[in-house]
Parts: sequence; C-alpha cells; structure tokens
Amino acid sequence: MNKFGRQISLVSLTCFGLAIATLQLRAQDDSTLPDDPGQAFLAKAPGRDQLADDAGKAFLAMAAAREAIPNNPGQTEKPTDSAQSLKPTVDTTTGVPQREATWRSLPGDFLHDQKDLWAFPFQVMKGRHLLPVALVVGGTIGLIYADSHDMPYFVKHQKNWDDVNDVFDPVISTSEVIALPAALLTAGYIRHDNREVNTAILATEAYGDSVIINLALKAVTRRQRPSDVGPNGDFGNTFFNGGKSPLKGSSFPSGHATAVWSVATVVAERYRNRGKPWIPILSYTLATAISFSRITEAAHFPSDVWLGASLGYSIAKYQTLRPR
Repeated sequence: MNKFGRQISLVSLTCFGLAIATLQLRAQDDSTLPDDPGQAFLAKAPGRDQLADDAGKAFLAMAAAREAIPNNPGQTEKPTDSAQSLKPTVDTTTGVPQREATWRSLPGDFLHDQKDLWAFPFQVMKGRHLLPVALVVGGTIGLIYADSHDMPYFVKHQKNWDDVNDVFDPVISTSEVIALPAALLTAGYIRHDNREVNTAILATEAYGDSVIINLALKAVTRRQRPSDVGPNGDFGNTFFNGGKSPLKGSSFPSGHATAVWSVATVVAERYRNRGKPWIPILSYTLATAISFSRITEAAHFPSDVWLGASLGYSIAKYQTLRPR
C-alpha cells in the first residue's frame, strides 16, 4: 500500500503541475506586406489637390499628430524582457496590486521581508493589526487547551489513517511543496512566460520568509511531538520538553503546514480572477490535505498546524506579495 499510495501521490502532483503549466497564450498574427511596395507607396501618396494649401486639413493633421505623442517622451515603447528582469514591476491583473520579483532582486527582497517580519511585534504594540493577530493568537491558545483532549484519539487510532498517511508521508509532502514552484519555473522558461517565472520566484521567497520564522519559534518552544508522548502520556505538558534541534525535536509550529501554505497562497493569489478558478481551489486543497496529515501521523498537534498554516498564509499574502 505504501508504494501504491506514493505512486498515486506523485502522479497527481505531476498532473497538477502540468495543468498549471499549460496556461494559454494569445496568438499574435503578423501583418502581411504588400505584394508591390511601390504601388503601395503611390497609393498612399497624396494628390496635388490634397496638399497643405488646405489650412483646415493641415491644422487637423497637426492636432492628430500632437495627440499621438506619448505623455512621457522618454518611454515610447513597452519595456523589453531584459528591462523587466532588471526592474520588478507591480502586477494588477488579479484586481489586487502584487509585487513582481526577479532572481536579481530576490536577495534584497528576502532581507527586506525579514526586517519587516521581525519588526512586526512593534507594530502590534502600537495598536496595528490587532484583529488578525487576536484571531491567530486566540485560535492557537484555544487549540493548545484542546490538544490534551483530542490528540490522544489520533495517537491511539493512527493505524486507521494509514491510507492517508501513506500518500502524505513527510518525504512525499516535502516533495510536493517543492515540486509546485519548480513546475511553474520550468514551464515559465519553456513557454517564455515571465509571469509564471515570477510566480515561482515569489513562491520561493515566501517559503524562505516563513521557514525562518517557523524555525525560530521551534527553537524557543521546543515542544514534544505527539508521537514522542505516547498513547498514555501527558499531552498537557509538552512545551520545553522536546529535543534541542528545531528541525526534528520541536513540534510547535508545524514546518510542513507553514511551507505548504506559503507556497499555495502565492500560487492561489497570483491566479485569482484570471479565468482559472480551479488553481486556487487545488492549491488550498493540497495545503489543507498536507496540513491535516501532520495530525493523523501524530507528528503535530492541531495547534501546531493552525499556527503554521496561519504563518504561511499571512506572510505570503501580506508580506511577500505586498508591493514595495
């Protein structure tokens, strides 16, 4: 069942990546040239009775030519692909301004994001963003209280979720998170679609932004994983009892939930209101399935998953995609 479940997961992941990669481009038809350029030139040449002695027609021609001059004389044509790669712009095709990114701007953007993220508590202290912070913190506290009551069920009945756990084991889940932006990046380069490439870069940036915060919280809280507590253990005394490594021994918050929600949010928001409603649905469905599997595998408490998903979603949407 393990091999079969993993094959099903990889096939579904491949189909999802290929579906996103096959966005259609508008065809552009080249205008045909005239068979005889000389005849075309003579056909367009004015006759003697149409010369500038007609002051009214000359005035209208001058007015039309003046209106054709762009407001910014220095920008007479659209920027080339090389210019776009040097200077990121702002995308407004989804109805919400979203920042574009390039490989050259990625290091500076990442440092800028980290500066804003670590300064966020000071903004809350000044009375900003109180409602969303209250929802996330309140939900986390409530789930922490409920963890000791609901988590024993998943630990004792873990075998009942073997089918789900086989499809979303840690290795496959990590591969799915990485494969989504990788598929967009590959498709973007093959199709010469700068927007797909930018989406993959933004997803990579959101992944890095959220994982740094996640690892810092893990290192501080050092919470035991449910699988380390045992079926008859004390699920109410798990904080500061885990391993010293934030990569393996700490449970709070869920790293998989943080990563998958950061990537899924970028993809969903970038393709929102663009005629492909199934892309956001599939992105958030994948994020929800992977997050829930961390509970059924007894790798995380519900509160771990809730906070991890909240971090990934909020950092991607309100920091990574926010225009500078």
